[in-house]
Order: sequence, then C-alpha cells, then structure tokens
Amino acid sequence: MIAMGLVLLGLAGLVVGGEMLVRGSVSVAKAFGIPPMVIGLTLVGFGTSSPELVTSLQAALSGAPDLAIGNVVGSNIGNVLLILGLTALLAPIAVHPAAFRRDGGVMVLATVLCLGAVLIGEIGRAVGLGFLLVLAAYLAFTLITERRAARTAAAAVYEAEAEAVPGPDQRMGVALLLTVAGLAITILGARGLVSGAVSLAQAVGLSETVIGLTIVAIGTSMPELVTSIIAIRKNQAEVALGNVLGSNIFNVLCILGITALVQPMVIPAEIVALDIWVMCASALMLVVFAWTGWRIGRREGGIMLACYAAYLAWLLI
Repeated sequence: MIAMGLVLLGLAGLVVGGEMLVRGSVSVAKAFGIPPMVIGLTLVGFGTSSPELVTSLQAALSGAPDLAIGNVVGSNIGNVLLILGLTALLAPIAVHPAAFRRDGGVMVLATVLCLGAVLIGEIGRAVGLGFLLVLAAYLAFTLITERRAARTAAAAVYEAEAEAVPGPDQRMGVALLLTVAGLAITILGARGLVSGAVSLAQAVGLSETVIGLTIVAIGTSMPELVTSIIAIRKNQAEVALGNVLGSNIFNVLCILGITALVQPMVIPAEIVALDIWVMCASALMLVVFAWTGWRIGRREGGIMLACYAAYLAWLLI
C-alpha cells in the first residue's frame, strides 16, 4: 500500500509539476517575444517530456536503469498506440505531407538509432552525446528552414502547439515562479514515483522494466495526453500528431542522451527481446497510417488502441 501510494503521489506530482513547468516557461518565452513557432518546436516538446526526463534521470541515478529505459521505450509506444490512437478515435487527424516527411523522418531516425543502441547492449556517454548532437542538428535545421520559408503547415502546427498549452499567459514574475515551482514538484514527484515503482515491482513480482513500460510510462505521458485533448477541443487534432512526433524524438535523443551522459546504462534483456521491436512496429504503423491518404482516421485509431491493449495484456498477464 505504501509503494502504491508513493507511485500515485509521484504520478500526481509529475502531472501537476510538468504542467506548471510548461505553462511557466511558455509564458516567460512569450514575455521575451520568442515567436510561437519556436516555442512550439522547443519548449512545448521539451516541457511535455520533462516528466520522462526527470524520472529517467532519477531512476538511473538510483540504480534502477531498467526503469529508466523502460520509461522511454514505454512512453514512445504509449504516445503512438494509446495517445494518438485515442485522439484519432475521437477526431480524425489530417496529416501535412511536408511537415510529416521531415518530423516523421526524424522520428524514424531516432527510433533506428535507439534500436541500434539497444542491440549493442548498452547506452554509454559517447552514444548519449551523439543523440544530443543529432537533436541539436534537427532543431537548428528546422528553425533555420522555417524562418527562411513563408508560413508553412509545419510552422502553423508548432504555433498551435504553443497555443494548446493549458491556462492563460502569466506575468513575468508569476511565470518565473511557476516555472521554478513546476520543476521542483516534478523532481519530487519523480523521486516518489521511482521509489514507489521499485518497491511495487518487488512486492508484486514484476520486473522494474515492466513497471517502467506500463505504470511509469503511461503516467509520465500524461502531459502529451492533456495537450492532445485540448487540441481536439480546439478542432486542431493535427497538433496531437505533431506533439507525439516531437515527444518521441525528444524521448530518445534528449532523455536517453542526457541520462546516458549522466549515468551510462546496460540494456535489460526484456527490452531487447520484445519491447524495442514493439516500439519500432508502432513507429512503422504510424508512418503507414499517415501516408495512406495523409489522414489518420477512426479506424486507424481503433487499431492502435487494440494493439496497445494486446501489448499490455502480454506484459501483465
């Protein structure tokens, strides 16, 4: 009961703290006159992935690398099959070809790089640095090309992501306080979640990897779900696709990159045997569904959700 209580409190802290961090940092950026396109591409993508980052760092530093890696892999699977599937089931998603070719291509690249690192058997500091350099190159290329071009579909999606951040813009002082408080709550939530998850795994006889792939991954992906639901209410379902693509790119290149730089990790055998392949299959499914008519409809959303339910059943039953 104590372990479950820590998990629930930790998840609540991550959700609340992550939302405060995103709202505060976006308000600060707007106050400094940073364009919405830049905010959507960088701060929103990084901010909604902050629970995964803090949790993976905390897990790796606490001697639970299986939890850290399971969190990233499970989050990427859940982003596509659960969050995007649910979004498409509620409101069909229009896919902008040019934007998807670039951002979807980078997501596929990040997935392939993650697969390569997993098959090697460890993620060391050199690999972590390489991931971060690829992320920096992607962000720099995107910002430069979007600024040089006229208003594009991709820029419109990034701007919509910035506008989808919940809550009104705050004054500078309040925004800074909100950012710091959000970061602190996120860190405390991650500590509680990792501690509770390790204890829960021992109590119920599941591995830390499975706990990371399920409870932790779903919990840390809640900011992406909130953003997607807000986008649906604003009739901007395409924002959910951009949010998922950005989150999956950040999860691999940023979170695994930073975590490996701080604490190199050995890949759990369970990830090699099954979960990395499920992550690759979900990315491939997304690409196929997006390319067929440049639209992800309710049928595709239902298939994604059914696949996610089958995956969870395989892990837990």
